Amino acid sequence: MDIELPPQAKKGRGAVSTPMGRFERYATRAVDDGWSGYAKASPDRQAGQSPQDESETSRPGPDEFEHKFKTNLHIDTSRSVINEIDSPDLYQMRSINPYRGCEHGCIYCFARPSHGFLGYSSGLDFESEIFYKPDAPEILRKELAAKNYAVKPITLGSNTDCYQPVERELKLTRRILEVLAECRHPVAIITKSALVTRDIDLLAPMAAQGLANVYVSLTTLDPELARLMEPRAAAPYRRLATMKKLADAGIPVTAMTAPLIPALNDMEVEKLLGAAYEAGAREAHYGLVKLPYEVKDLFKEWLETHRPERAAHVLSMIRQTRGGKLYDADYSQRSRGTGVYAELMARRFKLARKRIGYNLEHKDLRCDLFRPPERNGQIELFR
Repeated sequence: MDIELPPQAKKGRGAVSTPMGRFERYATRAVDDGWSGYAKASPDRQAGQSPQDESETSRPGPDEFEHKFKTNLHIDTSRSVINEIDSPDLYQMRSINPYRGCEHGCIYCFARPSHGFLGYSSGLDFESEIFYKPDAPEILRKELAAKNYAVKPITLGSNTDCYQPVERELKLTRRILEVLAECRHPVAIITKSALVTRDIDLLAPMAAQGLANVYVSLTTLDPELARLMEPRAAAPYRRLATMKKLADAGIPVTAMTAPLIPALNDMEVEKLLGAAYEAGAREAHYGLVKLPYEVKDLFKEWLETHRPERAAHVLSMIRQTRGGKLYDADYSQRSRGTGVYAELMARRFKLARKRIGYNLEHKDLRCDLFRPPERNGQIELFR
C-alpha cells in the first residue's frame, strides 16, 4: 500500500511542497512506493494505521527524503516591460519586473500564484524555475521613446525582487537602471537584497536630482526566523548595513516592515523601526501578511513544519484580521486588515514611527526632468 509522503523542508527553500497550479487540470501527490524507506520508519505506517509512538527516533529526519532543487533559468519573451497597475491600494503605479519567480523563497510572498499563469507551481517551482527578460533594457528604451509616453515613476521589484541572486550574473536590473538614468526617469526600488548597493554609482546621482529612492524590506531581526521564512534573502544585519550604505550615499531609504504576521513577527515592529532609523531610513511603511490563492496552503504547511507549536494561533489571529478568512481581496483593507488586532497594529506602528522621528509625509519623485532616449542612434531634435 502506497503511503502519502508528508511535506519535507528543503535546505535553502521556503516552500515545503510543489502543489499544482490552480489552472492545471490534474493534481499529483507524493507517495512512498517502498523505495524511500518512509513506510519502514514505522511499522504502523505500513499497515496504514497511526503510529503508536511518534518519537523522534521512529520517524525519518528532515534530510532523509531531501531532494535538492537547483535553479533553472527560462527566457521570458514578453514584448513589453512596463506594467500599468491600477490597483487602488498601490497608488496607480507603473512597474518593471525583470524576473518572474523569485529565488529568495519567502514563504509569504503574495506573488507566488502568478507562476500558475506559466504552468508552474506556486510552491517550489516559484523559487527554482526563474524566468528572465534578456532584452528588457532594449524594450524599455523603445517604450520610453514612444511619442505618446507620459512620465510616471516606475517601481522595480513590486512583484518579485529585482535583485535576487541571479541578478549578479545577468545584470538585467543594472542595465534597466542605466536606461532610466540616461533618460532622467524617476524610479523606486523594492528589495530585501544587499546587491542593490552594487548600483549606488547609478542611484546616487539620480537621488541627488530627486529621481530615485529605495524601499528595503525588513521583516525580523531574528536570524533564525529570517533563515526559515526568507531562506535566500539577505540576513537582517545585512539589510540594515544596506540601508546605511544607501543613506550614506544620499539615497532616500524607506523601511518596509512588511509583512507583519500575527504571533510570529508582529511583536518586533517597534524594534524594526528603531533599527532601520539608526541605519538611515527616514520613511517607513507596513502591511499585514496577505495569503491569496495557493499561498494560504503553502503558509499553513510551512507553519506546521517549522512552527507547529504556534501554527493554530497564528492562523487564528490572521483570520481575526480578515473577517474569519485567511485572505480577503478587498482593495480597501487587504494590506491593513480589519478588526481589533488590525487597529491595534496600525496604532502601534503610527505611534512608534512618530516617536522615533520618521518623516510623516512622503516626498514624491520628480517627473519634470525626463528626456526621451535616442531613437535609432540619433538625438531627436523635434518631437
